[in-house]
Amino acid sequence: MTAHRILLGLALLAAGVFGWFFLAGLADGTVSSANIGAWLMILLPIAAAIGGGIALKRRGRRRSGAALLALIAVPAAGVVLFVLLLLLTVERWN
Repeated sequence: MTAHRILLGLALLAAGVFGWFFLAGLADGTVSSANIGAWLMILLPIAAAIGGGIALKRRGRRRSGAALLALIAVPAAGVVLFVLLLLLTVERWN
């Protein structure tokens, strides 16, 4: 139960980051009809994984739901840890 909540929280944070970039792109015009297909191919699987993870948990399949959420949460956590590692260990950026 706790693992599912942690994975759900991480997946929602990752979805929030992608959503923020999407909305910022809509505001400044970089998201347009020319690239909306690419954005949909990014956002729809994230939404499907989160919705599927929640739906599977409600049907009593906690492990399957957690595995589906892990598809989004684990890479997102890996990217955050990698960036933190870079920020903490690299002395000079030039």
